[in-house]
Amino acid sequence: MRLDKYLKVSRLIKRRTVANEACDGGRVSINGKTAKASAEVRPGDTIELAFGERRVRVEVISVDEHATKSDAPAMYREI
Repeated sequence: MRLDKYLKVSRLIKRRTVANEACDGGRVSINGKTAKASAEVRPGDTIELAFGERRVRVEVISVDEHATKSDAPAMYREI
């Protein structure tokens, strides 16, 4: 699955356009490398997001095309 879509489906970022902008701005990395919005996300990958002073690191557990609000947190684990 594309990184921007994963960020939206997992609800780490609310909107896909915002996820695209974060990737274009270099604020998202996968496994320690800056990632583009089109990068593929697989289970086991580590995603790091930079929101101003705050950094969020998560490990991808599952990649689902659709997730309800209650199922979304099960897609990743905070590190």
